[in-house]
Amino acid sequence: MKASDLFIKALENEGVTFVFGIPGEENLDFLDSLSRSNIKLILTRHEQAAGFMAATYGRLTGKAGVCLSTLGPGATNLVTAAAYAQLGGMPMMMITGQKPVKRSKQGQFQIVDIVAMMEPLTKYTRQLVSGSNIPSRVREAFRLAQEEKPGAVHLEFPEDIAEEETKEPVIEASLVRRPIAESKSILAAVDRLQKAKHPLLIVGGGANRKLTCNMLRNFVDKFGIPFVTTQMGKGVVDERGPLFLGNAALSGGDFVHRAIDAADLIVNIGHDVVEKPPFFMRPGGVEVIHMNFSTASVDPVYFPQVEVVGDIANSVWQISELLEKQDSWDFSRFMEVRKHGELQLAEGADDDRFPIYPQRLVADVRKAVEDEGIIALDNGVYKIWFARNYKAHSPNSVMLDNALASMGAGLPSAMAAKLVHPQRSVTAVCGDGGFMMNSQELETAVRLNMHIVVVILRDNAYGMIKWKQANMGLRDFGLDYGNPDFVKYAQSYGAEGHRVNSAAELLPLLQKCHAEHAVHVIEVPVDYSENDQILNHDIKHRSAAI
Repeated sequence: MKASDLFIKALENEGVTFVFGIPGEENLDFLDSLSRSNIKLILTRHEQAAGFMAATYGRLTGKAGVCLSTLGPGATNLVTAAAYAQLGGMPMMMITGQKPVKRSKQGQFQIVDIVAMMEPLTKYTRQLVSGSNIPSRVREAFRLAQEEKPGAVHLEFPEDIAEEETKEPVIEASLVRRPIAESKSILAAVDRLQKAKHPLLIVGGGANRKLTCNMLRNFVDKFGIPFVTTQMGKGVVDERGPLFLGNAALSGGDFVHRAIDAADLIVNIGHDVVEKPPFFMRPGGVEVIHMNFSTASVDPVYFPQVEVVGDIANSVWQISELLEKQDSWDFSRFMEVRKHGELQLAEGADDDRFPIYPQRLVADVRKAVEDEGIIALDNGVYKIWFARNYKAHSPNSVMLDNALASMGAGLPSAMAAKLVHPQRSVTAVCGDGGFMMNSQELETAVRLNMHIVVVILRDNAYGMIKWKQANMGLRDFGLDYGNPDFVKYAQSYGAEGHRVNSAAELLPLLQKCHAEHAVHVIEVPVDYSENDQILNHDIKHRSAAI
């Protein structure tokens, strides 16, 4: 068979269902082979969006999402998505084309060393130099992409290799089980938990895996230990429960930090150094148990006393089997902090001011989204509002990026979520800046007949940076821009366009859009001038007073 046919068979062997991307002339054999496969090509309008979609597919399924580009400029457009997947722990494979490697037809035209470019951004990057290498290279790439910590991999497929003839068979995935934690580390963790007076769980992005979520829920229910989440740990345990103390959305000074300060033992589950630390360690201070698939990366503010290294779900189960609930545990301080935090979060949820008040925006989106519904956030200051105020009911139902924190991912991520979970409601929440970075994908969503809701928060500026500029006492300069009429812009792509003119209009409009199958775009004017009061002075002053 042709090498390109073998490549597609290798992808089918890995369970690939979608390939996201934009082919070029160097991919034409691959594209022809793909046309005879059950794998569906999702043709996008920009390679970066294809990468964001593939990464999100990987995040939601645990299986590497696949994206495709041509050589040169197509491949360089995947760089941001590669970093997005790599830092965020999302399994993704990038396939890029290349000119013939055995002979030159066009000199150095469009030639960039893509393999070298991808080296610092991926777990694995190789050029395919023979059709017979395809099965082993594909299998190794998928193995590494999906192995903890998941991330990005890359294969370059030159056009003369794609047209080679080969007789190689595909390689089946081996049966593999993740290593489990050694018993002495489990016993050390149990001993410290039983001796602690105020233990606290912090749940990070590494715990956002299906089996881990189930075990953690059981653990929290059995022992009643309160927990805090990082932004990428949202939803691992249902945040409506009475033991959820809040999300570490702010760097410091929020209510959750008062709870962390009151702990004498922190069990840090799935901690990843790419996220801002929810607490800082000091010599002689709080003890920390590090529980993760890999050992702790020690730095001046993180040096745990106990490391439980192995499959997290198994570690939680082992501890659960040996631990006994202690009468000496005292969570009263945590509950006091939770009470005040909940009161603060509720304030403003029905505020009628317009442009819309942050708490009102989040509350109305939460009311409109079903329990299992998914929201995908782009990057901006509103991400902090949603991390703090939006209660996640299930794992990976709040798709936000607190690793690379790239703008432009909100809409593509929402689209990928809808492909993975077509029966669940999906909402993208984007600032006007981030939305316009990949707004062309509205056409893709309309072409695919998707039912998604896109909320665009319009302030006609790079609002988060403008807010920080003002906080630093600097001149208001260089961050304002104009915007299209988003209603007409949506309609020009064949989507439904809506504009909110008062706070009272938002919730019924969201409910209407979730009920009617279409790509809905809702323009919502926002005013970031309240950020300083909401996110700085008010919260830090009141939380410090507890």
